[in-house]
Amino acid sequence: MEGFDPRTSFGYEVSKRYDAEDTRGDEERTVAFLAGLAGGRDALELAVGTGRIALPLTRAGVRVDGIELSPDMVDRMREKPDGDQIQVTMGDMSRVTTGRTYGLVYLVYNTIGNLLSQDDQVRCFENAARHLDDEGVFVLECRVPTAPARPGHQFVDVERVGVDHVGLDVCRYDPVTQVLDENHVRLSAQGIVFSPIRLRLAHPPEFDLMARIAGLRLRERWGGWEGEPYTAGSWRHISVYERRADASRAPL
Repeated sequence: MEGFDPRTSFGYEVSKRYDAEDTRGDEERTVAFLAGLAGGRDALELAVGTGRIALPLTRAGVRVDGIELSPDMVDRMREKPDGDQIQVTMGDMSRVTTGRTYGLVYLVYNTIGNLLSQDDQVRCFENAARHLDDEGVFVLECRVPTAPARPGHQFVDVERVGVDHVGLDVCRYDPVTQVLDENHVRLSAQGIVFSPIRLRLAHPPEFDLMARIAGLRLRERWGGWEGEPYTAGSWRHISVYERRADASRAPL
């Protein structure tokens, strides 16, 4: 995408509207699932953002640390009640370490796609594994890609139709790099708002191979946060990885 810089894609303007535009309505179910897996142990959220999940998970009794690249997103979290309770390490989630291990590491809401190469996504798995204690698990939530099947690999989807506004999703997919250029366009009487993003798409078997490279293995996979079965018709997957018995943990 011409002019797009992934390092600044979650800057001040995006951070101001992020919680209003990008919540999905399943936050309570997400938190309940993660709290159950944590079992009272500490957790680490990769790309903690505005604390959409970390803050309610903290209120559920789980101590949560975070890694985040965008200072603007963290600023929004600090403005919220208890927003100062999350210890955040600033930097790239595929490389930065907090210096300690956790019973739960999680990365939700398609965010692994923000890493635009397979190498970086593998490094993210390796970094997650590095932060797990011996009995810890890594949880990845991601959409099952549909763009590769779209004819011509260019398409426009209608996201919202209102009396005074229309939301469009304008996309172009490169099957060679597996990168989707996506721009959420909002047209209203107040003007036009563009929300561009680039994502590298991968299917669950590719993530499973990344996990093996990182010394992990798939423990279970679900189609939703309430334990719905993962099937051919699932639009997302929630994959839970654990350390392989024959794998040693790399030092932090």
